Amino acid sequence: MTRSHPQPSRRTVLGGAALTALTAVAGGAGTANAAASSASAATWPTEFPLPDGFLPEGITIGRKPYAYMGSRANGAVYRTDLRTGEGGVIHEGVTGTASIGLKADHDGLLYISGGGGGTARVVDSRTGRLVTTYQLTGATGHFINDVILLGDRAWFTDSRDSVLYGVPRGRAGEVRGLPLGGDWVQTPDVNNANGIVSTPDGRGLIVVSSTPGKLYRVDLRTGHATEIALDGADDVAFGDGLLRIGRTLYVVQNRQNLISVFDLDAEVRSATLRRTITDPRFDVPTTVARWGDRLYLVNARFTSPQTPDTTFNGVAVSL
Repeated sequence: MTRSHPQPSRRTVLGGAALTALTAVAGGAGTANAAASSASAATWPTEFPLPDGFLPEGITIGRKPYAYMGSRANGAVYRTDLRTGEGGVIHEGVTGTASIGLKADHDGLLYISGGGGGTARVVDSRTGRLVTTYQLTGATGHFINDVILLGDRAWFTDSRDSVLYGVPRGRAGEVRGLPLGGDWVQTPDVNNANGIVSTPDGRGLIVVSSTPGKLYRVDLRTGHATEIALDGADDVAFGDGLLRIGRTLYVVQNRQNLISVFDLDAEVRSATLRRTITDPRFDVPTTVARWGDRLYLVNARFTSPQTPDTTFNGVAVSL
């Protein structure tokens, strides 16, 4: 049975639950797949189709070579076999629902950001069944955008409000609201907090603010945000999905059709630009996931007509 959880109280937002021990993760990349043989994957397709009008935004890859992608059109989830490029819908969409960012957990559950509906949903990737819906915010004035799994919670960004939301992973419990403070600047009427990953030590979070394009390190105990100094880049404008592998941070800059690759210092106080990745097949890529020595992205095509007949796809590039 689907459970609906009410919006957390202001007291919960300000206080939150005590943190449990945190486990370092590789930014939702699915670390178990890091050992995948690049030789065996060399012949896998580097491009695969999505349904017309799907309006993709998020992509995640779990322990097996399957990519899961969410639809902004109706909240559906599509699964592609990376070995063949073939796929199908595993979770049917519902009018008025959206699936933006998503992450696959080790137990087969998908944690999904609900966009303007202010929700976080949990879907079983094996059956497509909706397990739980959390109502994180009101239905207007918010945009639940991206998610990362860290410790005992899935952490969601709200692009229209300076609060992160921690949803319990695989168990009952209360949602924790974490207001952002410190250096954080919330610009009205534009997307702010977007992509999110854990810090290399697993004790904090890294969040990109799409406008004006800054990176922040967030303390999980207090919500204090410290701006990360950029070396070699003025900003990360249009910053969207993030991926971290060790101390290497990949920042997808959607409308610039590129991925900026940064080296983080040991304390995550600075990020040095080492290179950028682009590809002629990029058409406003939004988020990124890793399998072996490849990065997989979906093209949201924000600058193209967003109609039921618009074509969409996913592409792979080398790390």
